[in-house]
Amino acid sequence: MKKIVKSFFDFLLFSNIFMALCAVAQGLVTFHLIGSKPVYTVIALLFTSTLGVYNFCVLVSKPANPEKSPLVYIRCFFANYRLMVTITIVSLLSLVPLFFLISTESRILLIFLAIVSFGYGFPFFSIGDQKFGLRNIPGLKPFLITLVWTMSTVLLPVLEAQDLHLTTISMHDTTLLIAKRFLFIGALTIPFDIRDLFQDRTTGLKTIPVLIGEKGAYLFCQFMLAGYIVLLFLFRGNGFNLDFWALSFTAFLVGWLIFKSKWEKDEYYYFFYMDGVLILQYVILMALNYFK
Repeated sequence: MKKIVKSFFDFLLFSNIFMALCAVAQGLVTFHLIGSKPVYTVIALLFTSTLGVYNFCVLVSKPANPEKSPLVYIRCFFANYRLMVTITIVSLLSLVPLFFLISTESRILLIFLAIVSFGYGFPFFSIGDQKFGLRNIPGLKPFLITLVWTMSTVLLPVLEAQDLHLTTISMHDTTLLIAKRFLFIGALTIPFDIRDLFQDRTTGLKTIPVLIGEKGAYLFCQFMLAGYIVLLFLFRGNGFNLDFWALSFTAFLVGWLIFKSKWEKDEYYYFFYMDGVLILQYVILMALNYFK
């Protein structure tokens, strides 16, 4: 029984289904903060696009012998290769009908995000015999990930909620929401590069930890979280309400997890605990508002 549960848990984590649920949770956080009911087309888009793009990026970077990879993630993913290919194809194809169910503004945003996402993972560019994608440009990898996550989980829900007249939110408030989410997601992104520091140095990938060192990267994460908390404090709407405390708590939790990741290099720690904060943030928001 224990083996079955672990196999299911591994599949959930390493097939990127859990990551897709994280994207859904962050979209739901946005709907809650702007006072809108969830738009289920957006929820479906966030789930399928995250699942499809993440799996696509893993598939195009398939190592020569994935079964011998030191990473559990890679071994588990390619052990179910045909299933992963099927899930990826179904996810990407499902975006077609969903694309025509959203507003023109959201379609433009989605096209932009698709170009950035596929440009990130696929080696479109070349210098001599060396091919590379956008993530190989020095320092650009975490910025691109953070940008795509922020725009998809904040701006897409805002655009659709306003198009359906479910809420009204000013450009000022939208910009602040984007800025806060960018800092929050950005702080979560960099520890993954710190984990892969040795591998990135070996392959020549110029991530932030490679450029400024491990200690500098940890400080940069905490600096981003500090900026996030400052924005929460300065622009807290109706005072110190439950949303403020829920968002602040998860920010401090992320800071603690990042600090602990200096010693904890286990893949489950990153894929479940650190990424799981994206889901936990929504759960805490709902729990506090349910019991108020």
